[in-house]
Amino acid sequence: MHLMLESAGRTDVGCVRANNEDNLGWDQGLGIYVVCDGMGGAQAGEVASRMGVDLVLDYFRASKQNGSYADIDGIPEDLSPAGRHLWSAIQQANTAVFDAGQKNDLQQGMGTTIVAAFFHDDGLLTLAHAGDSRMYRLRNGAIDQLTQDHSLVAEQVRRGMMSAEQAERSELQNIIIRALGSEQNLEPEVQDLLALRDDVYLLATDGLTKLVKPESLKTIIEDSRSLDEACEHLIQAAKDQGGDDNITCLLLRVVERQWYHKLFDFARGGGN
Repeated sequence: MHLMLESAGRTDVGCVRANNEDNLGWDQGLGIYVVCDGMGGAQAGEVASRMGVDLVLDYFRASKQNGSYADIDGIPEDLSPAGRHLWSAIQQANTAVFDAGQKNDLQQGMGTTIVAAFFHDDGLLTLAHAGDSRMYRLRNGAIDQLTQDHSLVAEQVRRGMMSAEQAERSELQNIIIRALGSEQNLEPEVQDLLALRDDVYLLATDGLTKLVKPESLKTIIEDSRSLDEACEHLIQAAKDQGGDDNITCLLLRVVERQWYHKLFDFARGGGN
């Protein structure tokens, strides 16, 4: 079976913030999809998130043009080849964002969360993230969170220091313990997944996931007529709950390549 992704994405400033520090981008031909949520004073968060998206996309575009991927020091030995590529892209972006923050006083300490997906080899999906931007998978009527937040309260929940309910009410929710550009070195969390036909993947910033629970996310996506409409409805759902942060979502649906079926039918004498 030959698979491909359909995609749609949208970002919104929300109901409270004056500017949008979220960014998203993708390259369908290269199979790379990125969502970032910037952090920092003035416009620094917006700068960091835009750099994060652009630099990861640029890495994959340059690698395709050069016919090879950059060899970055420190790549974990247990990563797959695709995982090494995505790790390297994020590490290069981290260095660039960190250096930019060091050179400009107005951007000192800027950073961004990142969640990125790399679709390759006709059905494999490699995921990397740092921070609390998330990725969910809808499969066979169930929704699963594929990432774990790199935040102070999430770490306290994992260690049994507070409950999930307490974490949702905590005033420390916004403290991120791993982010692109905040420090000189970053260890993004990387995993490889097998994508199946009809899977839907959601990459989103916390402006959506804090306010709209997973079951509601699933219902909205399933009830929408298209991925574009689903993005619109997801953002509206967050705004209906107050929209106190920027809101970004990127949806991916796994489908069969139609051109492959047409070629196959033609080869069997079914074409006109």
